[in-house]
Amino acid sequence: MTSERAPGAGFIEHIPGAAPVVRPERHPRAKGVGVLGLHEGRTLLIALESRCAFARAVAGCDTNTAKIESSRRELPGLFYTDDYEAMLARPDVEIVAVYTPDHLHADHVERAFEAGKDVLCTKPLTNSLEGARRILESGRRTGRRLLVGQSTRFFEPFRRQRAALERGEFGGLDGVEMVDAHYIHRMDWYYRKSPWAATETDWVFLGLSHPVDLVRWYLGRIRTVHALGIVSAMGRSFGVQGRDAYIVNMLAEDGRIARVMGHYGCHELPTARNCIECLVFASGGTSLAQYHDMRYLHTGGAAPSEGGAAFRPGTHAEIVEDYLYAGRHYYFNSEVHGMHYGEFANYADHLASGLIAGEPRSPGLEEGVETVCVMEAIRRSAESGGPVEIGPLLERVGLA
Repeated sequence: MTSERAPGAGFIEHIPGAAPVVRPERHPRAKGVGVLGLHEGRTLLIALESRCAFARAVAGCDTNTAKIESSRRELPGLFYTDDYEAMLARPDVEIVAVYTPDHLHADHVERAFEAGKDVLCTKPLTNSLEGARRILESGRRTGRRLLVGQSTRFFEPFRRQRAALERGEFGGLDGVEMVDAHYIHRMDWYYRKSPWAATETDWVFLGLSHPVDLVRWYLGRIRTVHALGIVSAMGRSFGVQGRDAYIVNMLAEDGRIARVMGHYGCHELPTARNCIECLVFASGGTSLAQYHDMRYLHTGGAAPSEGGAAFRPGTHAEIVEDYLYAGRHYYFNSEVHGMHYGEFANYADHLASGLIAGEPRSPGLEEGVETVCVMEAIRRSAESGGPVEIGPLLERVGLA
């Protein structure tokens, strides 16, 4: 998401970058992608055309004809329609990318599965347990594959943080002891663009899905959550039905712990706190990934001390790796720190390459459904004021 929008604007036009991105050589079996929902979905179409090797844009669908025409001007060679069934009927659409409002995801994913398509669904997978159950049942029945578009996982600093732990740095993934993740972003512009966000869902499924997913990425299955939530003054002014500010403590099945925070009516202070941050405390060191900034900070390094000895990972040396200038045109398409071109391209290729190779990809169907259960538990905990166990919710959707 980006806040660089004029109040009341319907959607933002594509901003050409000063340094065009050179697309890698396309795989001969690259998967054809049809995008449903051409607001953020149009960003994926552009990313597919300019950045992807394993996936390619073939179709776009939206009930808003203005969005279709805007996409057609930028990408004139694709098939466009306002009829979802017409797009599903096309054999060149092998993957359906769902970018519709949250409460419509279950129906749109289920229809794609039943049409024999694999699915890329923007986060959250859905915003209800019933929707999660339907998606899981349909996916299992049809055998189709799904990837949840948790874009933060696919942003450069978060990829580097994860790769370092997978290599065994800082104690490795098994050494992760605690995770502190947040997403804070003022969302008045979003209510003007998408009024359904105030009345048809809860920010636990919208914004908070980012840090919840990051915690699950490192800690696995969550046993218990204990949440506090409020409605901000800004949220009240837009008639928000749920809560738009949360603080959550989480306990994993294996006893590790995490904290999640989100605030979507705040006055941001970007120099103090990035919109999204993931701070991982591990037995051998600590690391931090940031968004919108492209910084990856961590302990350890190879800088020599005055005595000539090298610092070792796990010491108190602090290393800052900043990829903003190297990666801004790939990830943001320009100097404007908004949109999701790079992350969308990364996760589209992640799914498509897995389909081509016959390999699993994460976050997949069951992981996505499990995350929905965690988010619903957070919503219930904030409502009741007490802790909520995840197990009964997993049983209800068919995952226990």
